[in-house]
Amino acid sequence: MDLLPIILLFLLGLLLIVKGGDFFVDAAVWMAEVSGMPKFLIGATIVSLATTLPELMVSVMGVLQGEVDLAVGNAVGSVTANTGLIMGLSIVCLPAVIRRGQIAAKSLLMAAAALTLLLLCRGGTLRQAPSLILLVIFAAFVFENVSAARHNSGGEAAVTADKKDLPRQIVKFILGIIGIVWGANLLIENGSALAEAIGVPSSIIGVTVVAIGTSLPELVTTITAIVKRESALSIGNIIGANVIDLTLILPVCSLLSGGSLTISAQGTALDLPACFLIILIGILPPLLKERFYRWQGAAMLAAYAGYMVVLVS
Repeated sequence: MDLLPIILLFLLGLLLIVKGGDFFVDAAVWMAEVSGMPKFLIGATIVSLATTLPELMVSVMGVLQGEVDLAVGNAVGSVTANTGLIMGLSIVCLPAVIRRGQIAAKSLLMAAAALTLLLLCRGGTLRQAPSLILLVIFAAFVFENVSAARHNSGGEAAVTADKKDLPRQIVKFILGIIGIVWGANLLIENGSALAEAIGVPSSIIGVTVVAIGTSLPELVTTITAIVKRESALSIGNIIGANVIDLTLILPVCSLLSGGSLTISAQGTALDLPACFLIILIGILPPLLKERFYRWQGAAMLAAYAGYMVVLVS
Protein backbone atom coordinates (compact mmCIF):
# COMPACT_ATOMS: atom_id res chain seq x y z
CA MET A 1 0.00 0.00 0.00
CA ASP A 2 1.33 3.45 -0.98
CA LEU A 3 1.48 5.50 2.21
CA LEU A 4 2.11 8.90 0.62
CA PRO A 5 -1.51 9.61 -0.49
CA ILE A 6 -2.78 8.48 2.91
CA ILE A 7 -0.34 10.75 4.76
CA LEU A 8 -1.12 13.72 2.48
CA LEU A 9 -4.89 13.31 2.94
CA PHE A 10 -4.37 12.91 6.70
CA LEU A 11 -2.41 16.20 6.82
CA LEU A 12 -5.04 17.87 4.63
CA GLY A 13 -7.65 16.80 7.17
CA LEU A 14 -5.64 18.40 9.98
CA LEU A 15 -5.27 21.63 7.98
CA LEU A 16 -8.99 21.78 7.20
CA ILE A 17 -9.89 21.25 10.85
CA VAL A 18 -7.55 24.00 12.10
CA LYS A 19 -8.51 26.57 9.46
CA GLY A 20 -12.18 25.62 9.64
CA GLY A 21 -12.06 26.14 13.39
CA ASP A 22 -10.49 29.59 12.91
CA PHE A 23 -13.18 30.64 10.43
CA PHE A 24 -15.98 29.25 12.58
CA VAL A 25 -14.81 30.99 15.77
CA ASP A 26 -14.25 34.35 14.04
CA ALA A 27 -17.67 34.29 12.37
CA ALA A 28 -19.50 33.02 15.46
CA VAL A 29 -18.02 35.77 17.63
CA TRP A 30 -18.88 38.42 15.03
CA MET A 31 -22.49 37.21 14.78
CA ALA A 32 -22.79 37.16 18.56
CA GLU A 33 -21.56 40.77 18.75
CA VAL A 34 -24.03 41.88 16.06
CA SER A 35 -26.86 40.27 18.02
CA GLY A 36 -25.90 42.37 21.05
CA MET A 37 -24.54 39.50 23.13
CA PRO A 38 -22.10 40.83 25.79
CA LYS A 39 -18.42 40.04 25.31
CA PHE A 40 -18.17 38.11 28.57
CA LEU A 41 -20.94 35.75 27.46
CA ILE A 42 -19.30 35.26 24.06
CA GLY A 43 -16.03 34.26 25.69
CA ALA A 44 -17.65 32.02 28.29
CA THR A 45 -19.79 30.08 25.85
CA ILE A 46 -19.21 30.36 22.09
CA VAL A 47 -15.41 30.64 22.05
CA SER A 48 -14.89 28.00 24.76
CA LEU A 49 -17.07 25.51 22.92
CA ALA A 50 -15.79 26.36 19.45
CA THR A 51 -12.15 25.71 20.34
CA THR A 52 -13.05 22.09 21.16
CA LEU A 53 -14.92 21.51 17.90
CA PRO A 54 -12.00 19.65 16.24
CA GLU A 55 -11.86 17.06 19.04
CA LEU A 56 -15.66 16.77 19.21
CA MET A 57 -16.13 16.38 15.46
CA VAL A 58 -13.28 13.85 15.06
CA SER A 59 -14.62 11.71 17.91
CA VAL A 60 -18.22 11.88 16.69
CA MET A 61 -17.18 10.98 13.14
CA GLY A 62 -15.07 8.14 14.53
CA VAL A 63 -18.02 6.63 16.39
CA LEU A 64 -20.35 7.02 13.40
CA GLN A 65 -17.79 5.29 11.16
CA GLY A 66 -17.16 2.46 13.63
CA GLU A 67 -13.68 3.66 14.67
CA VAL A 68 -14.50 3.73 18.39
CA ASP A 69 -10.92 3.21 19.62
CA LEU A 70 -9.70 6.11 17.54
CA ALA A 71 -12.57 8.33 18.73
CA VAL A 72 -12.02 7.57 22.43
CA GLY A 73 -8.26 7.84 22.06
CA ASN A 74 -8.62 11.27 20.48
CA ALA A 75 -10.85 12.60 23.27
CA VAL A 76 -8.62 11.40 26.12
CA GLY A 77 -5.35 11.85 24.25
CA SER A 78 -6.13 15.49 23.46
CA VAL A 79 -6.47 16.25 27.17
CA THR A 80 -3.22 14.43 27.96
CA ALA A 81 -1.40 16.28 25.15
CA ASN A 82 -2.93 19.63 26.16
CA THR A 83 -1.79 19.18 29.76
CA GLY A 84 1.46 17.22 29.62
CA LEU A 85 2.90 18.61 26.39
CA ILE A 86 1.40 22.07 25.78
CA MET A 87 0.75 23.26 29.34
CA GLY A 88 4.06 21.72 30.45
CA LEU A 89 5.87 23.68 27.72
CA SER A 90 4.12 26.89 28.78
CA ILE A 91 5.12 26.44 32.44
CA VAL A 92 8.75 25.61 31.58
CA CYS A 93 9.01 28.78 29.47
CA LEU A 94 6.98 31.06 31.75
CA PRO A 95 6.56 29.87 35.35
CA ALA A 96 4.21 32.32 37.01
CA VAL A 97 2.52 33.36 40.24
CA ILE A 98 -1.25 32.99 40.06
CA ARG A 99 -4.05 33.68 42.53
CA ARG A 100 -5.75 30.52 43.81
CA GLY A 101 -9.15 32.06 43.13
CA GLN A 102 -8.33 32.41 39.42
CA ILE A 103 -7.64 28.74 38.89
CA ALA A 104 -9.21 26.75 41.75
CA ALA A 105 -12.73 26.13 40.43
CA LYS A 106 -11.76 25.24 36.85
CA SER A 107 -8.79 23.11 37.98
CA LEU A 108 -10.89 21.14 40.45
CA LEU A 109 -13.61 20.62 37.83
CA MET A 110 -10.98 19.34 35.39
CA ALA A 111 -9.57 16.91 37.96
CA ALA A 112 -13.08 15.81 38.98
CA ALA A 113 -13.99 15.16 35.35
CA ALA A 114 -10.82 13.10 34.74
CA LEU A 115 -11.33 11.06 37.91
CA THR A 116 -15.04 10.52 37.18
CA LEU A 117 -14.25 9.35 33.65
CA LEU A 118 -11.56 7.00 34.98
CA LEU A 119 -13.98 5.44 37.47
CA LEU A 120 -16.88 5.20 35.02
CA CYS A 121 -14.75 3.40 32.43
CA ARG A 122 -13.21 0.80 34.77
CA GLY A 123 -15.44 -1.97 33.44
CA GLY A 124 -14.46 -1.33 29.83
CA THR A 125 -17.63 0.56 28.88
CA LEU A 126 -18.99 4.06 29.35
CA ARG A 127 -22.76 3.79 29.68
CA GLN A 128 -25.10 6.62 28.79
CA ALA A 129 -26.86 6.99 32.16
CA PRO A 130 -23.71 7.17 34.37
CA SER A 131 -22.07 9.50 31.84
CA LEU A 132 -24.70 12.09 32.75
CA ILE A 133 -22.47 12.83 35.77
CA LEU A 134 -19.95 14.23 33.30
CA LEU A 135 -22.62 16.46 31.79
CA VAL A 136 -23.39 17.79 35.29
CA ILE A 137 -19.70 18.72 35.65
CA PHE A 138 -19.90 20.38 32.22
CA ALA A 139 -22.94 22.40 33.32
CA ALA A 140 -21.09 23.44 36.50
CA PHE A 141 -18.14 24.55 34.35
CA VAL A 142 -20.36 26.67 32.08
CA PHE A 143 -22.08 28.22 35.12
CA GLU A 144 -18.75 29.00 36.80
CA ASN A 145 -17.33 30.41 33.58
CA VAL A 146 -20.30 32.70 32.96
CA SER A 147 -20.40 33.81 36.61
CA ALA A 148 -16.67 34.59 36.67
CA ALA A 149 -16.85 36.45 33.37
CA ARG A 150 -19.88 38.45 34.55
CA HIS A 151 -18.06 39.33 37.76
CA ASN A 152 -14.98 40.51 35.84
CA SER A 153 -16.80 42.30 33.04
CA GLY A 154 -17.15 45.54 34.96
CA GLY A 155 -20.45 46.39 33.35
CA GLU A 156 -18.93 46.48 29.86
CA ALA A 157 -21.45 47.23 27.17
CA ALA A 158 -22.04 44.87 24.30
CA VAL A 159 -20.12 45.56 21.10
CA THR A 160 -22.02 46.43 17.92
CA ALA A 161 -20.31 45.16 14.78
CA ASP A 162 -20.72 46.47 11.24
CA LYS A 163 -23.70 44.63 9.74
CA LYS A 164 -22.44 45.36 6.21
CA ASP A 165 -19.91 42.61 6.81
CA LEU A 166 -22.70 40.02 7.20
CA PRO A 167 -22.29 38.21 3.81
CA ARG A 168 -18.56 37.67 4.34
CA GLN A 169 -19.10 36.39 7.89
CA ILE A 170 -21.83 33.99 6.77
CA VAL A 171 -19.47 32.60 4.12
CA LYS A 172 -16.73 32.19 6.76
CA PHE A 173 -19.21 30.47 9.10
CA ILE A 174 -20.31 28.01 6.41
CA LEU A 175 -16.75 27.38 5.19
CA GLY A 176 -15.68 26.82 8.80
CA ILE A 177 -18.31 24.13 9.35
CA ILE A 178 -17.50 22.48 6.00
CA GLY A 179 -13.78 22.53 6.82
CA ILE A 180 -14.27 20.96 10.25
CA VAL A 181 -16.64 18.23 9.03
CA TRP A 182 -14.64 17.40 5.89
CA GLY A 183 -11.34 17.55 7.77
CA ALA A 184 -12.67 15.24 10.48
CA ASN A 185 -13.77 12.74 7.82
CA LEU A 186 -10.35 12.80 6.16
CA LEU A 187 -8.62 12.48 9.52
CA ILE A 188 -10.66 9.46 10.60
CA GLU A 189 -10.56 7.63 7.25
CA ASN A 190 -6.86 8.15 6.65
CA GLY A 191 -5.89 7.81 10.31
CA SER A 192 -7.45 4.35 10.43
CA ALA A 193 -5.94 3.49 7.03
CA LEU A 194 -2.52 4.61 8.26
CA ALA A 195 -2.89 2.52 11.42
CA GLU A 196 -3.81 -0.54 9.34
CA ALA A 197 -0.98 0.03 6.86
CA ILE A 198 1.78 0.27 9.47
CA GLY A 199 0.26 -2.27 11.87
CA VAL A 200 -0.40 0.15 14.73
CA PRO A 201 -3.71 -0.12 16.66
CA SER A 202 -6.23 2.68 16.05
CA SER A 203 -6.26 3.44 19.78
CA ILE A 204 -2.56 4.41 19.63
CA ILE A 205 -3.07 6.54 16.50
CA GLY A 206 -5.96 8.23 18.34
CA VAL A 207 -4.00 9.22 21.46
CA THR A 208 -0.89 10.31 19.53
CA VAL A 209 -1.12 11.71 16.01
CA VAL A 210 -4.84 12.52 15.95
CA ALA A 211 -4.92 13.86 19.53
CA ILE A 212 -1.91 16.14 19.01
CA GLY A 213 -3.31 17.24 15.64
CA THR A 214 -6.67 18.28 17.08
CA SER A 215 -4.80 20.09 19.90
CA LEU A 216 -3.10 22.41 17.40
CA PRO A 217 -5.37 25.40 18.28
CA GLU A 218 -4.27 25.16 21.93
CA LEU A 219 -0.63 24.81 20.84
CA VAL A 220 -0.83 27.92 18.64
CA THR A 221 -2.50 29.84 21.48
CA THR A 222 0.23 28.76 23.89
CA ILE A 223 3.09 29.73 21.57
CA THR A 224 1.48 33.13 21.01
CA ALA A 225 1.01 33.59 24.76
CA ILE A 226 4.66 32.65 25.43
CA VAL A 227 5.84 35.23 22.88
CA LYS A 228 3.61 37.87 24.49
CA ARG A 229 4.54 36.66 28.01
CA GLU A 230 0.91 35.91 28.89
CA SER A 231 1.20 32.46 30.49
CA ALA A 232 -2.11 32.73 32.37
CA LEU A 233 -3.92 33.11 29.04
CA SER A 234 -2.60 29.85 27.62
CA ILE A 235 -3.11 27.91 30.86
CA GLY A 236 -6.67 29.17 31.20
CA ASN A 237 -7.43 28.20 27.61
CA ILE A 238 -5.98 24.70 28.11
CA ILE A 239 -7.90 24.04 31.34
CA GLY A 240 -11.17 25.21 29.78
CA ALA A 241 -10.67 23.08 26.68
CA ASN A 242 -9.80 20.05 28.83
CA VAL A 243 -12.96 20.30 30.92
CA ILE A 244 -15.11 20.42 27.79
CA ASP A 245 -13.20 17.53 26.18
CA LEU A 246 -13.60 15.33 29.27
CA THR A 247 -17.24 16.13 30.06
CA LEU A 248 -18.89 16.59 26.67
CA ILE A 249 -17.22 14.50 23.97
CA LEU A 250 -17.45 10.96 25.38
CA PRO A 251 -21.03 11.30 26.73
CA VAL A 252 -22.10 12.49 23.25
CA CYS A 253 -20.22 9.57 21.66
CA SER A 254 -21.87 7.18 24.13
CA LEU A 255 -25.29 8.45 23.09
CA LEU A 256 -24.46 8.09 19.39
CA SER A 257 -23.13 4.56 19.86
CA GLY A 258 -26.47 3.33 21.17
CA GLY A 259 -26.20 3.88 24.90
CA SER A 260 -22.74 2.55 25.75
CA LEU A 261 -19.23 3.20 24.50
CA THR A 262 -16.61 0.45 24.51
CA ILE A 263 -13.32 1.51 26.14
CA SER A 264 -10.22 -0.48 25.16
CA ALA A 265 -7.97 -2.18 27.70
CA GLN A 266 -5.30 0.37 26.78
CA GLY A 267 -7.73 3.17 27.61
CA THR A 268 -8.66 1.87 31.06
CA ALA A 269 -5.20 0.64 32.07
CA LEU A 270 -2.98 3.37 30.60
CA ASP A 271 -4.59 6.33 28.81
CA LEU A 272 -7.07 7.43 31.50
CA PRO A 273 -4.72 6.91 34.51
CA ALA A 274 -1.91 8.79 32.68
CA CYS A 275 -4.31 11.63 31.89
CA PHE A 276 -5.40 11.94 35.54
CA LEU A 277 -1.80 11.75 36.86
CA ILE A 278 -0.55 14.49 34.53
CA ILE A 279 -3.53 16.68 35.47
CA LEU A 280 -2.62 16.29 39.17
CA ILE A 281 0.98 17.36 38.47
CA GLY A 282 -0.40 20.39 36.65
CA ILE A 283 -2.85 21.64 39.26
CA LEU A 284 -1.48 20.74 42.72
CA PRO A 285 1.39 23.31 42.96
CA PRO A 286 -0.78 26.34 41.99
CA LEU A 287 -3.58 25.17 44.29
CA LEU A 288 -1.20 24.67 47.24
CA LYS A 289 1.44 27.36 46.63
CA GLU A 290 -0.31 29.77 44.22
CA ARG A 291 2.39 29.51 41.58
CA PHE A 292 3.64 27.37 38.72
CA TYR A 293 7.22 26.10 38.87
CA ARG A 294 9.67 25.34 36.07
CA TRP A 295 10.41 21.94 37.65
CA GLN A 296 6.68 21.24 37.55
CA GLY A 297 6.52 21.93 33.82
CA ALA A 298 9.57 19.70 33.31
CA ALA A 299 7.88 16.94 35.33
CA MET A 300 4.76 17.22 33.15
CA LEU A 301 6.83 16.98 29.95
CA ALA A 302 8.74 14.01 31.38
CA ALA A 303 5.50 12.26 32.40
CA TYR A 304 4.08 12.80 28.93
CA ALA A 305 7.27 11.50 27.30
CA GLY A 306 7.20 8.46 29.60
CA TYR A 307 3.58 7.82 28.69
CA MET A 308 4.49 7.94 24.98
CA VAL A 309 7.35 5.49 25.51
CA VAL A 310 5.11 3.01 27.36
CA LEU A 311 2.43 3.46 24.70
CA VAL A 312 4.59 2.55 21.73
CA SER A 313 6.78 -0.08 23.41
